[in-house]
Amino acid sequence: SVFDELGDDVYRRRYESLDLNIGVVIGAEAVLLVDSRASHRQADQLRDELKTLTRLPVGWVANTHYHWDHTWGNARFPESVLWGHERCRSEMIDNGEAARQQVLEWMPTEHHDAVNEVVIRPPTETFASSALLDIGDRLVELRYHGLGHTNSDIVVRVTDGAVLFAGDLLEEGAPPSFGDSFPLDWAQTLDSIRLEATVVPGHGDVVNAAFVSTQQDEIEAI
Repeated sequence: SVFDELGDDVYRRRYESLDLNIGVVIGAEAVLLVDSRASHRQADQLRDELKTLTRLPVGWVANTHYHWDHTWGNARFPESVLWGHERCRSEMIDNGEAARQQVLEWMPTEHHDAVNEVVIRPPTETFASSALLDIGDRLVELRYHGLGHTNSDIVVRVTDGAVLFAGDLLEEGAPPSFGDSFPLDWAQTLDSIRLEATVVPGHGDVVNAAFVSTQQDEIEAI
């Protein structure tokens, strides 16, 4: 399988494109996805691959933050409830088209069609500090801990699987991305997150608490 099982019915798919991680949490009658990839085409590939894992529909998509590589597949999950921080929604509404122009500026021309066909669909269900999703026989917690990689980063905790999806608050395999980040707040935000045994960063390999501590120290030093 292209999916790595991290806990009981908790998976991640690590894509070569952008070294991006997608989370999959299987509930009783539907699946929760963590992020939706960077385009409709990539989201369609994800949908096809999910069929090898489960026949259940995708009931929920949780966006870890508003960046295009994590959210531009949203529109390909029309049957799903889209969740994110309230600022994830407002940033996608206010700045989505500007982000598209920025992506087009550096993206090789052969990918421009894929970028241009994206319908930018922000989360419809939002929260300020935390939300608890009952996905049938298990609970998944979405929580905002403060400013970090963006103003809207959330973590997705699957307590009964001992897995934490951290989005781009953590990165493995490449340095954290500081583009529109809050470097002075970031380390403190990481400090307030209760870690699980397995931590999945937005990009790169699965990490543990020791890695998180080291990266936190590096961000603090910066």
